[in-house]
Amino acid sequence: HAWEQAGYGHLPVCMAKTQYSFSTDPNLRGAPTGHTVPVREVRLSAGAGFVVIICGEIMTMPGLPKAPSSEKIFLNEAGQIEGLF
Repeated sequence: HAWEQAGYGHLPVCMAKTQYSFSTDPNLRGAPTGHTVPVREVRLSAGAGFVVIICGEIMTMPGLPKAPSSEKIFLNEAGQIEGLF
């Protein structure tokens, strides 16, 4: 409700769960019936423009910075790579 009041109620919803099943159990392949989809967490990805529903035991990737690290990698005058970490 608070996200709707803050203006995020129009955002689409993205379900983060196993890709092998409509359930959250990767062993129940396809479109099984009679299961419950547990919601572990709800995240607002305001910058990306959607709400993420985290289901089951799925791992998500961390967000990326605005400026990628590759922008700080360069060759110096001696032809050596600098900026790697």
